[in-house]
Amino acid sequence: MEVRPPSPAESSDDPIGVGAPLHMIRAEGAFPARRSFFVGVAVLGVGAALTSLSFARAADSSSAQAGAAPIEVGSSKARVVIVEDPGAVNAFVPRLDVVRQMFDRGLTNWTGKASVAESWRAVVSTQDMVGIKVVSAPGPLSGTRPAVVEAAVGSMIEAGFPAKQIVIWDKHYSNLKTAGFVELAGKYGVRVAGSADAGYDSEHFYDSVVVGRLVWGDHEFGGQRPGIGRKSFVSKLLTREITKLISIAPLLNHNHAGVSGHLFSLAFGSVDNTIRFINAPGQLQMAVPDICALPEVGDKLVLNITDALVAQYYGEERALLHYARPLSQLRFSKDPVALDVLSIHEIERQRALADTPSSKIDLQLYANASLIELGVSELRDIQVEIIK
Repeated sequence: MEVRPPSPAESSDDPIGVGAPLHMIRAEGAFPARRSFFVGVAVLGVGAALTSLSFARAADSSSAQAGAAPIEVGSSKARVVIVEDPGAVNAFVPRLDVVRQMFDRGLTNWTGKASVAESWRAVVSTQDMVGIKVVSAPGPLSGTRPAVVEAAVGSMIEAGFPAKQIVIWDKHYSNLKTAGFVELAGKYGVRVAGSADAGYDSEHFYDSVVVGRLVWGDHEFGGQRPGIGRKSFVSKLLTREITKLISIAPLLNHNHAGVSGHLFSLAFGSVDNTIRFINAPGQLQMAVPDICALPEVGDKLVLNITDALVAQYYGEERALLHYARPLSQLRFSKDPVALDVLSIHEIERQRALADTPSSKIDLQLYANASLIELGVSELRDIQVEIIK
């Protein structure tokens, strides 16, 4: 590992992980369990110099040191591993060979294992049905990029994981097809599924006092009984098939949630009757964490990867690349809250650099998620390790 002290000359114009001061840390040797997966410390202010961050960098490292000792820290911290390669993106298009190398390096450094195969065995078993959650509606340039998912799928299969037990999923099959995931699945022999197309399980749901205006496709659409519209039912894809979840979400703004990240993507992709939350910020801030905390969702989540190859700070589900900047990063963590909070601050930083209108950061959704132990929402409690 390369270690150097902070420098006053560090530039805030670079993305997280570029030109940041370093903090020596030993690689983690064990895969953390849910609700006890936090390690490390970092501090970040929007628009402030990145010298306020406390980072660790493993320079030119392809994997973590075999037998490395675990980090000796408290249990209320979050650890994020960022892999960065300036050659990962060319004119906003990912280079698959580079992305695959980044993925394997990130996985091994995050798990602290000596090989990719060992790393995957620490995350999932060959008996699992692994669902890779993507964000497909914005398309292949601004949503989850197929190259990142291909890196994950290829890595798993080469490590010995059965292709038939991998499913790439989002809410709607049509979006998955448009974004290129059906073609990708055919190449590797894995499945593609829309959670809405799989139907909803009447025994598993999120209940809220807010009554939704049901639309076609919602489980209770057309029903007449009292209390209809209060429940959001979980997809049968999660209750009956998927046993482990991997979330791969883009660094893409969302006007209500701040980022189209892991929490929002998982919550809205897993259940029906979600329109009722979009125009009610207070309800959204409570519903998203609560849905992610359902056993059928949160208990199955084993890995989150932020596709930060490109950061798009305006546009939501539209590919507006004139409001985007390549970062050439992949970010790994067990903690979806920490990753989303970092993404929101990155989006605001990119807006400031582009001299475009900023928006007041409202992190209440993520604070609520932290309160129910889904992750860490305070930047000072997030430690970022940089792999170059």
